[in-house]
Amino acid sequence: MSQPSLQSPATQTAHLGPFSRFLKATEIDTRLLGMIGALLLIWIGFHLYGVLVNGFGAFLTPRNLWNLTVQTSSIGIMATGMVLVIVTRNIDLSVGSLLGFCAMIMGILQVWILPKYLGLGDPMIWGLTCLAGVALGTLIGAFHGWLIAYLTIPAFIVTLGGLLVWRGAAFLVARGETISPVDATFALLGGGPYGSIGATGSWLVCGLGCLVIIWMLVGGRRSRMQHAFPLRPMWAEYFLGLLGCGIVIAATLVVNAYPWPKGIVRQYAERNGITVPEEGLFISHGFAIPVLILLAVGICMSVLMSRTRFGRYVYAIGGNPDAAELSGINTRWMKVKIFALMGFLTGLSSVVASARLNSATNSLGTLDELYVIAAAVIGGTSLAGGVGTIYGAIIGALVMQSLQTGMVLIGFDAAIQNIVVGGVLVLAVYLDILYRRGTK
Repeated sequence: MSQPSLQSPATQTAHLGPFSRFLKATEIDTRLLGMIGALLLIWIGFHLYGVLVNGFGAFLTPRNLWNLTVQTSSIGIMATGMVLVIVTRNIDLSVGSLLGFCAMIMGILQVWILPKYLGLGDPMIWGLTCLAGVALGTLIGAFHGWLIAYLTIPAFIVTLGGLLVWRGAAFLVARGETISPVDATFALLGGGPYGSIGATGSWLVCGLGCLVIIWMLVGGRRSRMQHAFPLRPMWAEYFLGLLGCGIVIAATLVVNAYPWPKGIVRQYAERNGITVPEEGLFISHGFAIPVLILLAVGICMSVLMSRTRFGRYVYAIGGNPDAAELSGINTRWMKVKIFALMGFLTGLSSVVASARLNSATNSLGTLDELYVIAAAVIGGTSLAGGVGTIYGAIIGALVMQSLQTGMVLIGFDAAIQNIVVGGVLVLAVYLDILYRRGTK
């Protein structure tokens, strides 16, 4: 038997144009390329609009881009879980209300209950609060999955009921009151000057990120050689490595270019006995903690979907549920686990959202379910099932938040923002339909 060739498929595509050969050699996802291109157009468009109308652009600044990443974190975390739900041909309309309910329970715990027993400011308060929030979200998500899988109630109905139930429950448990302020350590999980890791920590994260990118490329090439799969040409490997590391370094430069506000710098200097020079003291924000949480979730979810049996089962169920069940996959139990994971990520997102707001309010998470679904769909997750990526959902969340932030900067009111977001969602679904037609 002849041994499979280890040569790059690019050597067999001489009839293609230069750009097509480049995409073939680097194996860059055309959908990903399109999303990044759309994101850049949005950024540049809003920035140029500011230059033309106001004489200066406020979008492509370190301050706005830093805030943009923090604002994306909560939606992005939930969007990674929504990918699994939609890939398996389901939907979850309850995530916004569940986020609000989990946040309210956590607010009650850390403001009304735990300080009575542990003492105000006890270091265990924030940890127990976070644990309670994610545990509650997981249990409720598993309950939704059980109703869907074992009682065969459609996911649309179960989660639509959850949208109403958990929003009402959030109002009842605190009688509609706003609970604040949250524990000081807990509040750091929402970002801010003290909720960031600074310049030195950011460069350490940057170095670690570059090492991970190189490790993935080297490990992927070795795996291909072991299994006799076609290899990318070496120039493509170098290009992908330089591109990935360049993006990480550029992001680090941007977040380190955003300084603390002068008032906070002055307070910090007074507390630590630091003399502030006449020209001022520059202290970088660096990466915000919620952004690091989103990155960690994205990496873990990507590994789960691409390197584990669970991920393969998810795509198998989405591709053909009947065939998946006949092949021995326990599709009912898988649905329970998928919705439990969605609940876990919603609970984690409620930690970030309430910490950023420094309070728990009954309205927290309102309409988030629509933004989460839109982020997943814009990121390439097909409503027909079987197709979706974690990184696509995160980029989709960034696109959604970029649109909202840009419209706020140029003065669009809430009504126009909703119209634009709705139009973008419909357009994304239409493009998905065209893409699937083209690949048949």
